[in-house]
Amino acid sequence: MIPPEIRRSVLLQKAIKLALAGTLLTFASFSATAADPSSDTETPQPPDILLGPLFNDVQNAKLFPDQKTFADAIPNSDPLMILADYRMQRNQSGFDLRHFVDVNFTLPKAGEKYVPPAGQSLREHIDGLWPVLTRSTKNVEKWDSLLPLPESYVVPGGRFREIYYWDSYFTMLGLAESGHWDKVADMVANFGYEIDAWGHIPNGNRTYYLSRSQPPFFAFMVELLAQHEGDDALKEYLPQLQKEYAYWMEGVETLQPGQQNQRVVKLEDGSVLNRYWDDRDTPRPESWVEDIATAKSNPNRPATEIYRDLRSAAASGWDFSSRWMDNPQQLSTIRTTTIVPVDLNALLYQLEKTLARASAAAGDRAKASQYDALAKSH
Repeated sequence: MIPPEIRRSVLLQKAIKLALAGTLLTFASFSATAADPSSDTETPQPPDILLGPLFNDVQNAKLFPDQKTFADAIPNSDPLMILADYRMQRNQSGFDLRHFVDVNFTLPKAGEKYVPPAGQSLREHIDGLWPVLTRSTKNVEKWDSLLPLPESYVVPGGRFREIYYWDSYFTMLGLAESGHWDKVADMVANFGYEIDAWGHIPNGNRTYYLSRSQPPFFAFMVELLAQHEGDDALKEYLPQLQKEYAYWMEGVETLQPGQQNQRVVKLEDGSVLNRYWDDRDTPRPESWVEDIATAKSNPNRPATEIYRDLRSAAASGWDFSSRWMDNPQQLSTIRTTTIVPVDLNALLYQLEKTLARASAAAGDRAKASQYDALAKSH
């Protein structure tokens, strides 16, 4: 029986904090092309770190109805130069923050409204949407928060202009039903690329999503592709399945009963389970003002703790279900990191079973037995 909740012990988690004011920021821009993931590519920084006080001031000024707008804006020049100009100009008489943003950034374009032809059946309507929602971002603008991917992919639409991890599995089920196995293969390839590039599949292909993942459905995706391609798909993506598993289990070998590390928890009886986690404990760039307001509404808790739990709930895909809250009516009571969810651990079980099957397909019976044993103990 899996306990529904654990209270975490004090966890000293290193957070990436770069002081942009009064310090030297060393920034190596990443390639704006979906390059070989085996190359030593530095992890790109999210806009709240790149732009520091400028990002904070723009979001707090509520220049845009949707906080994601500025998080997705593309700097027109080196962010360090923009930030330097901002520091020099912001206290001058007549300074206009919105004008400064318009001059120095390219804002995301509103998507064209899709009007389906009249008289379509439901299947015809769905089939007509696939090309509308398909994107290709092998190349992106320098300093864009969007991360390039080698193959085309399907997005949710609306304000969500990027691919999302767990959503995509259900999209793939629809693609498979529509006979678009080529697109299923492309999306699995993209997620395999992300695992090789970043060590995990991020929440979405944005720099500000790199600090967390989402429900681990990659094993289901590979299993789906294997329905069409056979065991070759399992063998091809075995290395990426192993890397995803390593990401979720990172630090388990050092844990004593009752301890936690990032996404892995060892209970008092020695059982190893998983939880949702985000490596950062700051407001989410795409919901900056909302997160700050949530933290301020509960002065009895450290703001960083609330931010971490908000981010971790976003990692769960259940943002924001009352399942994560002490008080369902108060978001600031969110306690995502203190809960080991049954459904997440069921997904890890499936990952172990898929690893066993893929290892067997690759002829590694010893590894297959090892993963089977892990699944039985999960």
